[in-house]
Amino acid sequence: MGVRFTFDQKILFKHCDPAGIVFFPRYFEMINDCVEHFFDAVLDWPFEVLLQTNGVPTAEISTRFLAPSRHGDHVQLALTVTRSGRSSLSYRIDATCGQETRFEAEATVVNVDQAGKPTAWPDAIRKKLQEDTS
Repeated sequence: MGVRFTFDQKILFKHCDPAGIVFFPRYFEMINDCVEHFFDAVLDWPFEVLLQTNGVPTAEISTRFLAPSRHGDHVQLALTVTRSGRSSLSYRIDATCGQETRFEAEATVVNVDQAGKPTAWPDAIRKKLQEDTS
C-alpha cells in the first residue's frame, strides 16, 4: 500500500441540498480539498506554490456514492496513493462517517507545466510518492 493521508470534513450547510443531504458535486470539492491538503501536508508542495509553475488537473475520476451525508456529519476522507508514474498520480479515497462508508473514489491527476503538457514530478516529490506506509 502506498502513502496514506486523512482529511476530516464536517458537513456544512453549504454542502447540502434542500433535502438536507450533501449535493453530490460537493463531494468532488471535498475530494479536491483533500488532495490539496495532501500536497501541502505530505508532499510539502502547497498548491499556492505548485500553481506558480505547474498544475495537477484531474485526468480521470470514478466515484460510488454509498450512503447520504447530512448537515453536521463528520466525514473522514482517507486518501491512499495507489500508483505514481513519471507525471501522474493515482489515488483512492474512502470517505466514512463512523463505521459507515459514504463514498469511494478513484482518480488520477497529472503534473503539467504552464503549457498544459505532462511533466515529470520533481525528484523530491517522486521520492515522497514512492514511500510505502503500509
